[in-house]
Amino acid sequence: MTLRKLIVQLCCLWSIPMMSQFNTDRLITIGRSALYYEDYVLSIQYFNQAITAKPYLYEPWFFRGVAKFYLDDFAGAESDCTSAIERNPYVTNCYELRGLCRIHQNRYEEAAADYTSALKYDPENQGLWHNRVLCYIRGKDYERALGQLDTMIARWPRNAAPYSMRAEVYMQQKDTVKALEAIEKSIEIDPYDGSLWGARAIISLSRSEWQQSEEYLDKAIHLQPKSGGNYINRALARYNQNNLRGAMADYDTALDLEPNNFLGHYNRGLLRAQVGDDNRGIEDFDFVLNLEPGNMLARFNRGLLREKTGDLRGAISDYSKVIDEYPNFWTGLHYRAGCYRRLGMNRQAEQDEFRILKAQIDKRYGGRQPRLSKQQRKRSDEDMEKYNQLVVADEQEVENDYQNDYRGRVQHHKVEATYRPMYELSLLPVKNEVQSYIPYDETVEAFNRHARRQLYIVCGTPTLGEAQTTQLFAYIDSLGTAISDLQNLKHVQSLLLQRAVAYTVLQNNEDAIESLTTHLLNDSLSVLALWQRASCQTKVNEFQASQGTYIDMKTANVLMDLSAAIRLAPRCAYLYYNRGCVYVQRKDYTRAIEDYTQAITLDPRLAEAYYNRGLALIDSGKTAEGINDLSKAGELGLYTAYSLLKKYTKK
Repeated sequence: MTLRKLIVQLCCLWSIPMMSQFNTDRLITIGRSALYYEDYVLSIQYFNQAITAKPYLYEPWFFRGVAKFYLDDFAGAESDCTSAIERNPYVTNCYELRGLCRIHQNRYEEAAADYTSALKYDPENQGLWHNRVLCYIRGKDYERALGQLDTMIARWPRNAAPYSMRAEVYMQQKDTVKALEAIEKSIEIDPYDGSLWGARAIISLSRSEWQQSEEYLDKAIHLQPKSGGNYINRALARYNQNNLRGAMADYDTALDLEPNNFLGHYNRGLLRAQVGDDNRGIEDFDFVLNLEPGNMLARFNRGLLREKTGDLRGAISDYSKVIDEYPNFWTGLHYRAGCYRRLGMNRQAEQDEFRILKAQIDKRYGGRQPRLSKQQRKRSDEDMEKYNQLVVADEQEVENDYQNDYRGRVQHHKVEATYRPMYELSLLPVKNEVQSYIPYDETVEAFNRHARRQLYIVCGTPTLGEAQTTQLFAYIDSLGTAISDLQNLKHVQSLLLQRAVAYTVLQNNEDAIESLTTHLLNDSLSVLALWQRASCQTKVNEFQASQGTYIDMKTANVLMDLSAAIRLAPRCAYLYYNRGCVYVQRKDYTRAIEDYTQAITLDPRLAEAYYNRGLALIDSGKTAEGINDLSKAGELGLYTAYSLLKKYTKK
């Protein structure tokens, strides 16, 4: 017993977190893991420590720049990339990321220079060529862009992107004939790229070829169903063919995908006004005015709808703000005078009517409200006489996105993860989408009765702020000191588990695993340690897999830990749920469904189990059963299930 005590104490002392002595490579690895799981503020803390320890290394500067880029701190990310380049000028990724930062600051010439530098070291990288050309296009250096595109087409004749970009250049130069030739060539090379069909539709829209543009947009939407811009453009094509119902449906879908889309709300508001859906039209213009309080065209249209719904004072308020901005907008004066008359405010009405009379207004200001015009105005066109025209973007550009590895969720670089994550122990509660559900387990409650800090059962790791991160580092240091001083092995075991959980919250999963392994050396029957080690190892595996590491043996270890924990606690639903998650990762859907079913049997309120079982059933070809499970998950409060439900029901 004394020997076992000594081994545990030595293990504890070896793993006490002295940050100043930390292995810098380990710090960078932990920071990259936090970056992978989108905990950007925490990852910056780790990279800060690595920079303090070894400021001459380029990697922590670069990865801190990546974290800042995700936080939209483009100036800070650019500065870090510059520091990385000063330390190692031969790394292509540093120039590429700095180029993206400069693009987000509209400094296209400097961004192009970065891509030129990167191409010195990686001349065959098509993505770098692609982005440099787009910088030239955005910077309106069309001649240089066309010259670079000629080179790209000569080197990669079967790549559709250069032809698409060439089409964009010709569109900017108002040469639709050459643009059409270029886009047709790109579609010939890659007919399954939805953005190319969308670009072809833009050319048709510019020529008022409404039916053709709708057909092209049908193909674009089939290939890219999540692009809100395609629905906005198709709504325009449908409206010009008098298909108001179809146009309205497209605006609705576009705003489901992009709730803050200005064009969608503005045009849908006009369309609702035309079909008599006045109250909901007001809602759309309310939204537009929240985005752009100074948009007088939207304000005037809202005034028209307020007048139609009987809110005369609200209408007068809107008309007055427009007239203050445009004193000679006679149409606005006419409508405001009408509202004044209806309210019995004859003196004010006469003043407006006298102003109109002085301008020798003609009969068209005495008729009914004009119908929605078939013409369109550019978004930047503020001519008040065009208040009843649909809005289009100032430049209907061919969609050519910058190619980079820093867009969207980090884990999407490998594969889009739709399954819910494992349940694990945490020192902080996570605001669960299932608002009314509080996870509970007897073993955890028994531990909490004697623990320094309460443990929570959470589905996913909480995102930390800087203050919370600092507090947790200090807490880990205090636990390390206490562990080294304690002689009571039972108390040491409790502190080891708490320290492991603290490491988990800080995304330091490898040190968490070390603490848990030390804990299990002395107590191999600890359900909580087995549970938490399985969760931590799964996250380590996922990160390593994204780096190309073979993880099958480590996944087998996770299954061993969970199976051992289940034997010790066969009534714990979360353990079955977690094992189901591991089987899903191995695409063993039959066993995953069995474990999710057992979890649901033990806890019928476990929405995540319904959600994941639903996806597993769908992935195994049982779509109808999967839809039922997704429906149940939504019913229990996991509302993200409904978007998937809609998707698979349509299929």
